[in-house]
Amino acid sequence: SSNPNPRIGNIDTSEFRIPHMRESKLKSLISLDAPSSMTDAEKVLWSKIRNKQIKESQWYRQKPIASYIVDFYCPKAKLVVEIDGNQHYEEVARASDNIRDVVLQSLGLQVLRFGNAEIFQNMEGVLIKINQVLTNPS
Repeated sequence: SSNPNPRIGNIDTSEFRIPHMRESKLKSLISLDAPSSMTDAEKVLWSKIRNKQIKESQWYRQKPIASYIVDFYCPKAKLVVEIDGNQHYEEVARASDNIRDVVLQSLGLQVLRFGNAEIFQNMEGVLIKINQVLTNPS
């Protein structure tokens, strides 16, 4: 017979359930915790775009959109910025990123991707590209 209060060892796992929470609320709670998991490259870019530093545009980090959590999102320009670590250059990750980009683009969003090295070695170029999109959103 099934146990109504499942346990793992001495822990009652039923206390970890959130039965009445909508998925969107759960995603927003997850995104509240996300800044602590930002990569160094994400932290560097965030320090340059936060507080409306570029074109008075508001940015959100770790923003849930569709079934994804994007690194950065600017609703005014419908712009998503993703920072890709080395794992994104592997074939499977590239394919996954391509699917993700198509889904986001189908929602009317533009996606810019920058590698970690680009953030650390060419921040001025990254900010110029972001500024261009903010000036002329597609």
